[in-house]
Amino acid sequence: MGNLTGKVALVTGSGRGIGREVALRLAEDGASIIAHYSGTKAGAEEVVQQIQANGGTAVAYQADICKRDEIVRMFQQIDERPGVLDIVVNNSGVMTTSNFGDLSTEQVDLVFGVNVFGPLYIVDEAIKRIRDGGRIINFSSSVAKYPLASAGIYSAAKKALESFTESWARALAPRNITVNAIVPGAVSPGMMDASPQYLPHMIAASPFGRIGKATEIASIVSFLASEEASWVTGGQILANGAANT
Repeated sequence: MGNLTGKVALVTGSGRGIGREVALRLAEDGASIIAHYSGTKAGAEEVVQQIQANGGTAVAYQADICKRDEIVRMFQQIDERPGVLDIVVNNSGVMTTSNFGDLSTEQVDLVFGVNVFGPLYIVDEAIKRIRDGGRIINFSSSVAKYPLASAGIYSAAKKALESFTESWARALAPRNITVNAIVPGAVSPGMMDASPQYLPHMIAASPFGRIGKATEIASIVSFLASEEASWVTGGQILANGAANT
């Protein structure tokens, strides 16, 4: 039995990359998993099947993370399930690149919708339901610490999420709910897979001479979700292998 036995965890963007590994790890720790997906239905269903095959409990729910009404609908589905929500992992993210002076409204809406407003709406619904002593774990990015000229919108969005993280931590402390942000660097499987041309640069940026593994990030989530992390809140946990970019 794991240290999260009896807990219920919602993991957004669980159909691939870091979200997939987080869902699998929390299930291994004993949690029942609500595997959210926006468009990767097959991936989320595969995660659910793998968890069930290993003796765990999981279900996949779809919602466009940018649309508040769909998030509300998803939480209504969660309300119909047994158990009380204990853990929320805001993993969903999207990164686009473009030069300033050439930004489209659609691009700005997408990046802020997925990376800022989605988590905002998720947490706004979750705090009405999450058990006292619960955990909220957000995903920022090392790009918020080391902004890229070509990804300024993404950098700003993740910085906004870090600010929300600190505010939520203070607001929810009376209920013993901790709120933290993980700040990963380049990770595989993850967003890095879509931009292999940057891989040599990212490898060279870390003294370890490699990029991170999604399973390593999932281990951090596992700790933050546990009782052992009860005094860790409002934090931004940098996990980028000491990369300088």
